[in-house]
Amino acid sequence: MILEQGRPQTTEGREAREVRTYDFLDTLGIEYGRIDHASAETMEVCAEIDKILEAQICKNLFLCNRQCTVFYLLMMPGDKPFRTKELSAQINSARLSFASPEKMEEYLDIHPGAVSVMGLMNDRDNNVQLLIDEDVLKSEWLGCHPCVNTSSLRLCVKDVLERFLPAVHHDYRTVHLDGGEGA
Repeated sequence: MILEQGRPQTTEGREAREVRTYDFLDTLGIEYGRIDHASAETMEVCAEIDKILEAQICKNLFLCNRQCTVFYLLMMPGDKPFRTKELSAQINSARLSFASPEKMEEYLDIHPGAVSVMGLMNDRDNNVQLLIDEDVLKSEWLGCHPCVNTSSLRLCVKDVLERFLPAVHHDYRTVHLDGGEGA
């Protein structure tokens, strides 16, 4: 795996959602590094990729409330455990659970395993609220998928917050997730 700068030289054989991601980032003038790789289905595989990216590995979770009426995209460090109760208390939403793959496709145009902040470019009606763990915000770089899990991007956190999110008409809420045992 090699870190390349910018979009691939050819888009032949790539999914339209991936190409749209590169087009959108290029339109915004956001620089990014890119690694092509085999399907990354687990955090362990992503950890190997992120060693090359030299970026904060992000665990991206697509969540909803019990009634499946409010949807969240949570970005958190990959090495932190996710505790539903801890997050639920902070956002005043009881009984969070993982949202369905159908809602993920409908709102973010992403399949399970490829969840990424980049999917917010497809959420034109702002159905999904972005939650970011404070430790992600302390990083200079983050790694994420371009709406497919066979490539990974290295983006400057500042560019995501100050250029990408305003362009997709989303803001974010900072949350604190405890990384310690027994929390």
